[in-house]
Amino acid sequence: MTGFLSTFSRRLERLAWDGYSAGFRAMGLERASDAGAKLARRVGPRTGVHHIARVNMRLAFPQAHERELDALLDAMWDNLGRTLGEVANMDRIDLNPGGQHLEVENLEALDAINASGRAVVFVGGHFANWEMQPAFIGHYMKNCGIAYRAVNNPLVEDRIRAMRTAYGVNFFAPKGPSGARVIMGALKDGASIAMLTDQKMNDGIAAPFLGRQGMTASAPARMALRYGLDIVPMSLRRLDGVRFRITVHDPLEKPQGQGAAAVLEATTRINAFLEAQIHAAPSQWFWVHRRFEKALYRTTDTSSASSASGSI
Repeated sequence: MTGFLSTFSRRLERLAWDGYSAGFRAMGLERASDAGAKLARRVGPRTGVHHIARVNMRLAFPQAHERELDALLDAMWDNLGRTLGEVANMDRIDLNPGGQHLEVENLEALDAINASGRAVVFVGGHFANWEMQPAFIGHYMKNCGIAYRAVNNPLVEDRIRAMRTAYGVNFFAPKGPSGARVIMGALKDGASIAMLTDQKMNDGIAAPFLGRQGMTASAPARMALRYGLDIVPMSLRRLDGVRFRITVHDPLEKPQGQGAAAVLEATTRINAFLEAQIHAAPSQWFWVHRRFEKALYRTTDTSSASSASGSI
C-alpha cells in the first residue's frame, strides 16, 4: 500500500472509530449496552468470525449438540455487543466496589497488596466487558501498570489511549520488546503489572489449553519467576446488564522446576485457571479470536477437530 493510501486508510478507520464512539456515547451507558447487544445478535452471525467462534466452541465442547452451540453463540454475541456499547462509555461506569456497577470478591487481597507495596503479576482473560479489569485496577491499585496489545493503526491507538486515560488507566506497556523493557523497569521499581493472557501469542510457548497445545504468552511466568513475584489471577463475570463481579483469586502455586520447565509449569497453571473460567461462563469469553493453528479454521467439519472432552 502506498503512503497516501495507507494514510487515507488510517484516517478513515479513525473516522469510523469516532463515529462509533460518538453514536454509543449519545445513547448513555445502559441504552448503549442494550443497543449493542441487539445489533451484535443480528449482525454477528453474518460475519466471518462467527465461524471462528463455532470452531473454538466445538473444540472446547466436542460433545455439545449443534443447537447448544447455536444458543451459546447467540449469548456470546449478546455479551460482545454489550461490551461494544459499554466501551464507549467506560468513564460513566461506577468502579467503586459495591457501587452501582461493580462488586468485588476478596477485595481484602488487593488491600493487602496496596498496604505492603509489594509487586505482583495480575493475570486474567477477555471475559464479559474485559475493559472492566484494567479500569478497576487503574482506579483501585496504587501502583500497577497495564500491558496490552496495541492496535495496528496509530491514529486509532491514540484514541484508545485517551479513552483509557479518561477512566483512570494511566500506565501503558504495549506487548513486544519495547513494552517488555518498560515492564521490567516498572517491576524493578516495585510496580505490579496486569495482563490478559488468553489470546494466541506466536512468540510465546506451546502450553495445554482447552485440550490442545496452544501458543501462549509466557511473559507473566517469566516475569514472576525472574523477580520472585506471585501470580494473582482475577476473573470477571457479567451479572446482569451493566453490572459485574470481579473476583481476586489466591496466588497460583509456584513452580517446582527451574528454567524453561518452570516457565511452562506456571504458564500451564495460568491456562488451567482460564479454562475453568471459560467453562464456568462460556457465553462471556472472547470466542471470536483464532486461538489455535490456522488449519483448524479452514475446515467446515469441526466435529472431529478435537479429541478433548467437555460439555457446556
